[in-house]
Amino acid sequence: MSDHDRELARAFDSQAARFERAPVQSDPVSLARLLRLAQFPADALVLDAGCGPGLVARVILESGCRVLGVDLSHEMVERARKRCHAFGDRARFIEGSLHDASVAALGPFDASISRYVLHQVIDPRAFLARQTALVRSGGIVVVSDHLADPNPDRANLHHAIEVGRDRTHARNLTAGAIVDLMAAVGLVDLQMSEESFFLDSDEWFDRGSPTESKTTIRDLLLSAPPIRGFAPTALESGSIRIDCVRLIARGVKP
Repeated sequence: MSDHDRELARAFDSQAARFERAPVQSDPVSLARLLRLAQFPADALVLDAGCGPGLVARVILESGCRVLGVDLSHEMVERARKRCHAFGDRARFIEGSLHDASVAALGPFDASISRYVLHQVIDPRAFLARQTALVRSGGIVVVSDHLADPNPDRANLHHAIEVGRDRTHARNLTAGAIVDLMAAVGLVDLQMSEESFFLDSDEWFDRGSPTESKTTIRDLLLSAPPIRGFAPTALESGSIRIDCVRLIARGVKP
């Protein structure tokens, strides 16, 4: 395991309880839309790459598919197992890396999905290439993540705020960059859809692994220009609303 992966595992072990309650993670409407756009075939064996506490896995299982979830965090995997226990051997969860041989041994998969994972990995192309390698010919790869502004200066400001709030943050990408990566690893019949969502800055900060104080991050948010995918607004209540954009992209392995 790389140093970055070890840091991710430690961070998400500590974040797990807050993470699974976070509105952006647990919202049933957005989970249902993700599944609808994924268009997994009946009884598909789906690889949930970076499965977290099993929120996505449970929705997939409820649709009649089977799931193998993989996550670096021990605490996340334990919560996923508990959440999906009722599905018996249709649900399996492994603590480890997507690149582990134990994952490949349980494939090939009919589909692979990752949600809010790509911005945490150092090499997103390698991550997508591994997802693609693990699915069969004709299999589906789905990526969902929140996006960066195409303006480099604003994207860099967004990045600085994200890193201040979470030391494990790697980099947000634009929608175009994600779709380009999917094409680069050989996926075809690419489809994409964007949707808006918002964060409460206090809830968002409190479940992070910060390198800066909440006051510092709040000041950065309040002084930021409108950033596409990460636009802060001060509310009369004193809280800060952050309007975001996420991508759901789907491709097929030839």
